[in-house]
Amino acid sequence: MTPARDERIFLLILLGNFIVSVIYLLVGVLVLVPAQAAASKEDGTEALYDNRRTYVIRFVEMVLCPVIVPLFFLMGHLCYLFIFWKEPNLEDVIFSKDRVKTNLKADEEVERDIIPLEEAILVNEKKDLRMVMMNVMRKDISNSLASITLALDSEDSETSHYAAAVLSDELNRFRIRVQKLWRRIGEEGPDETECEELLLDYMDNILKQRIFSSHEQRKFVGTMREAAQSLFEKDRTRITLKQYEMVCLRLLEMKEYEASGVWCKRMAEQYPDELASYTCRLKLYFACQDREAFFDALETLKRSDVVIDTETLELIRVFSVRRQ
Repeated sequence: MTPARDERIFLLILLGNFIVSVIYLLVGVLVLVPAQAAASKEDGTEALYDNRRTYVIRFVEMVLCPVIVPLFFLMGHLCYLFIFWKEPNLEDVIFSKDRVKTNLKADEEVERDIIPLEEAILVNEKKDLRMVMMNVMRKDISNSLASITLALDSEDSETSHYAAAVLSDELNRFRIRVQKLWRRIGEEGPDETECEELLLDYMDNILKQRIFSSHEQRKFVGTMREAAQSLFEKDRTRITLKQYEMVCLRLLEMKEYEASGVWCKRMAEQYPDELASYTCRLKLYFACQDREAFFDALETLKRSDVVIDTETLELIRVFSVRRQ
């Protein structure tokens, strides 16, 4: 072959490779990606597929490495079609969390010297206090905010700094999420209650620890009551006994006795045979110093078939003796 002919063949190969690369890019970007996205959206499931960027990267590789890269992609696709096309048979495979028991090895170096954060603050040993603070911060701190608040008054400046930083971040996160959920409640339809249910459970977990100032605590309790009212108006059957109880107790802590009484009454109407319906009313009447209503509710509870826990049973014994 003459050099001129070799050059023409080489140029034809490059041209053919470029044409194939362009066709591959256009088909992938304009046809395959939209079709796969539409199929995934129609099925309502999240499916993995190559996006437009993947096809652009492959196009560049095919242009820079002619013949070899296109053949590599072609062979890979053929292997996928003829070798790995079958779906795996999972009929005999059972995924059950009930059958799996995971035993984690205890971290003896950490757990050997663990003490409650409150005790570490009282003892005021800087080394122990800092170690406990770091262990608490590595875990989910949403249920430990009240204890962390105590560390703000620690004589150890580093510990109080840790506590202030953690509380500031967590409370800001709480404020932002409450604001977002409350905004979504305003955008919900008349039959949608998901945001109200999420907001009630989320707010109670923080508010029951009493870590905000009295003004801000009252403000958030008001938001919680409005969310509960929205849920009550949409579908009162969606309100659980626990949610009724948390609204009653948070209002009671703010000494909003009238509002708490409204929710106690609603809880008693919807869950008349539950212990929480009686205990919330007893706490309300005791706080209001309504002696007659308190003992009437106590006598009603004693005559009912409601299963009484140890704490309430002791309460009944104490006040029964006092009344006599």
